[in-house]
Amino acid sequence: MTPLVRLRLEKAASDCGFDLTPRMVDDGSLELRSAAFPEALWIRQRAAEDDAFHLSASSRMMLDALGADSAQEVLGFEELYTALQRASAVARTMPNRVAEAFQQATKMLPRSTEVERIVVQRVGQDLFRGALLDYWQGRCCVTGLSMPSLLRASHIKPWNLCGTDEERLDVFNGLLLAPHVDALFDGGWISFSDSGAVLISSALPAPARTVLGVSADWKIGSTKPAHAPYLAFHRANEFRGSSPT
Repeated sequence: MTPLVRLRLEKAASDCGFDLTPRMVDDGSLELRSAAFPEALWIRQRAAEDDAFHLSASSRMMLDALGADSAQEVLGFEELYTALQRASAVARTMPNRVAEAFQQATKMLPRSTEVERIVVQRVGQDLFRGALLDYWQGRCCVTGLSMPSLLRASHIKPWNLCGTDEERLDVFNGLLLAPHVDALFDGGWISFSDSGAVLISSALPAPARTVLGVSADWKIGSTKPAHAPYLAFHRANEFRGSSPT
């Protein structure tokens, strides 16, 4: 790895949320860490290719890896930036981290009256929305709409059916959706497979599908194994029925 390539990698790491000083490790990889989370990521330059890199991580959730290991290949610095931004966002919103922030923020708040409980709930919902905006990089995970003020933080398993704060505030129990997609999903008119492919209810009339722009090509941009139990719950309990064949 040349000094110039290392400098560019360190700049990319800093820009993407890995704020601690990178260090070289024995295999020639550059180790990236952050004060915001304990997980680490390693970048190794592929032989004789200045802009091709092998990424590995301490948690496979951080990368969009195709195999069983926590590894991803990227080509070019634009693709590298995308992968690093995604990895740091996932690390910041790992399961239980939002719940821990919620418990810290509300531990001194009273909960004896309905109004007080609503205030506490609103704190949790605001934290959940912030985590989803971070995780999905401010874009609807289905349509790509990138206007945060319009996007909805949608629970996959509804808030009132969750048994714990960890479930309610788990970033993998949420999708960031455009308003019409959120309404369709919340009403059970659509659901998604574990791989993210849309399922359209046969109860949704064809004219409504046309007006709403519902497409059989809709797909969640990137699902993780941690999404699967929540998506299964939605299909079993919220979805109105399979699309016609």
